[in-house]
Amino acid sequence: MEWRISPGLTDYEEAVELMENRAAAIAAGQAGELVWLVEHPPLYTAGASARPTDLTQPDRFPVYKSRRGGQYTYHGPGQRVAYAMLDLNRRGRDVRAFVNRMETWVIATLAEFGVVGERRAGRVGVWVQRPERPPLPDGSPAEDKIAAIGIRLKKWVSLHGLSINVEPDLEHFSGIVPCGIRDYGVTSLVDLGLPVTMDDLDLALRASFDQVFGPTPRSGGAAGLHEP
Repeated sequence: MEWRISPGLTDYEEAVELMENRAAAIAAGQAGELVWLVEHPPLYTAGASARPTDLTQPDRFPVYKSRRGGQYTYHGPGQRVAYAMLDLNRRGRDVRAFVNRMETWVIATLAEFGVVGERRAGRVGVWVQRPERPPLPDGSPAEDKIAAIGIRLKKWVSLHGLSINVEPDLEHFSGIVPCGIRDYGVTSLVDLGLPVTMDDLDLALRASFDQVFGPTPRSGGAAGLHEP
């Protein structure tokens, strides 16, 4: 199991190429699993379910089509992207369980800073309540998205992963409808009043990963929901 942290800003197309090559090597038994932590320059990515109308400012930043699941998302400085190339042939071929674990990973990481991250039915990602704000028109509490999750499986090896907002420019999200959800906003650890650095988050991601995923099993898991 390898952990890699790239300094500065990583080109998105180069990141995809590296992920594709590493995933192929993992599937062939020629390389071990990799969690790769990066930051990207400002850009939008369109997942497999992206709707053209959700790209509200198409000329603002570069837009990349992605084969990951999900809709439009933003990446940029101040946001930690964790690309997880994990072998589900060994960890269990269950897509829903894997997405659940990715969410659990984020929730456990946020808990290191006293932040309560929550799942929401029908909304992939992790959310935080904002009790200091007025409730929504239906009376439910205001809440913002703090982390996005989008994965792809190739020969049961995962590509892409998750992003957690540390201190990005939140206004940059206004060029899209993030993940196709119009009724909620986005937030970050610093926006919540927490002076968390990228190094702080990286340490928490590493510690919580071991808690949630554990070591790579030696042999394959159970049959999955569908073959990628």
